Amino acid sequence: MTASSFRLALAQANPTLGDVAGNADLVRAARREAARAGADLVLFPELMLAGGQPAGLTLVPAFQDACRRSCEALARETADGGPAVLLGLPWVEDGRIYNALALLDGGVIQAVRFKVRLDVDGADDEARVFSPGPLPGPVPFRGRVRLGLVIGGDIADEEVAECLAETGAEMLLVADASAYRRGSGDVRMNVAVARVVETGLPLVWLNAVGGQDEQILDGASFALGHERNLTLQLPAFAEALAVMPWSRERGAWRCETREIAPVPTADAADYAACVLGLRDHVRRTGTAGILLALGGLDSALAAMMAVDAVGPERVCAIMLASSGGEEREQAESQAFAQTLGIPCRVVPIAPLGALLAETLGEGIYATGAALAAARGALLTALAAQESRTLLSEATAASAPLVDVFDPVRPFSETEIARLCELRQGWKPAGALGRDGAIVPAAWLAQRPDPQRDEILSALGLGRRVAEIVADGHARQTVMALQEELRHRRRARLGPAGVRLTDEGPRQPPRHGFVDSGEPVHEPDAALVRGVGRNGGESIDF
Repeated sequence: MTASSFRLALAQANPTLGDVAGNADLVRAARREAARAGADLVLFPELMLAGGQPAGLTLVPAFQDACRRSCEALARETADGGPAVLLGLPWVEDGRIYNALALLDGGVIQAVRFKVRLDVDGADDEARVFSPGPLPGPVPFRGRVRLGLVIGGDIADEEVAECLAETGAEMLLVADASAYRRGSGDVRMNVAVARVVETGLPLVWLNAVGGQDEQILDGASFALGHERNLTLQLPAFAEALAVMPWSRERGAWRCETREIAPVPTADAADYAACVLGLRDHVRRTGTAGILLALGGLDSALAAMMAVDAVGPERVCAIMLASSGGEEREQAESQAFAQTLGIPCRVVPIAPLGALLAETLGEGIYATGAALAAARGALLTALAAQESRTLLSEATAASAPLVDVFDPVRPFSETEIARLCELRQGWKPAGALGRDGAIVPAAWLAQRPDPQRDEILSALGLGRRVAEIVADGHARQTVMALQEELRHRRRARLGPAGVRLTDEGPRQPPRHGFVDSGEPVHEPDAALVRGVGRNGGESIDF
């Protein structure tokens, strides 16, 4: 490899789970933009064509065909002399399914590499779907550079990077699609630095971005030079495309420092993640907008996230007035909604309460459970009537009737108060809400009970009630909060039932794949040069 330079484009893309055709169009659009910037090669995230980890959808033959058909079409398009493409997809070879990364260039599929280490106990449980590949060897690119291709979690395994380095790789390219977790940025950076130290090679880590139900992919892609210096940092929670000009100097590939975008951390990152998740959820479900009920600091946080996600023109608020004497609360909620720029309708539910008391009896009605269920049914009906996403805790009754999303579910009461205070003087990049103070000072002054959060957190981690009581908490309080937590979990479940037959592959709850009825696809073997070569067979062409 004697060439002295090449230009690598990183496409921090937001694919849609299961929407193979739409994801292929994203590849085409990014490739055109990269071509205008003079790129030689465009790197896309892990499983780009599938849109992420599609779980059991990968086991559906029509979906496998759709991915392979789109990959072949994209490969043929590279005969135009433009940039080559590195993208991820499920790949079927000899009856097995692999998590693969394919190099498309010169009108053909020049090389394919498979993921080696599969997650066996996480939410994705890759080992249920994919087969592990062999330790990879490098892929030569246009006679200029030997690329060490790494897929997702393989970068955490020092053996994969070591094999690539020992068989001639000159840089490591990581195609990832990993979810945001608190502190995940530091974890990735520590892993990347370790691989650079061990191999002496520069490293590029490209992560997907976007909301996929409970998973939020945060992007925040970056690159390290072979001396561990940060040469590129893309923004978090946003799509981006950056071109890196690489040059060979004294036998090593170098890239001058490019964009170093600020990356939010701690509470700011949590808030930005929820806004992105809500925005993508509404976009992909196709609802007209968002409906929420105001009443409490948690609903205030949800309302701010909603406006930041989709804009005030697509958010509506409801104030459920259960009795007289709520004039102050109503006035505060309406003032808050006016500050956000959203309409707030007051809906009296006193007649509904009287009907429930008369029908069920005062004793049952006094527990509050019946009224809470009725309030939920009313909100569900309003959201269904207007084809809006309801920001609420999902219930077995509401989930089949209307789209439900709860952006504040991950947070304790203390964290909700803290995030509301944060939003008073800050908002994430790309947010559509207004700047400045929004939440009334009187609401923020109502501080939550920190012991309540501590007990709920301990119960959520599975600690024994006896242990929590031994920490100094009242047994009666712990038992009551345990029941509250049980009720929350039951509310999120669908109706119970029995199963009498074996089901097909368990598919994601929401995805964009539709089997259009095309005949079985016969892969074009002549289009493929090298597949899954290991470290001892590093040359594909």
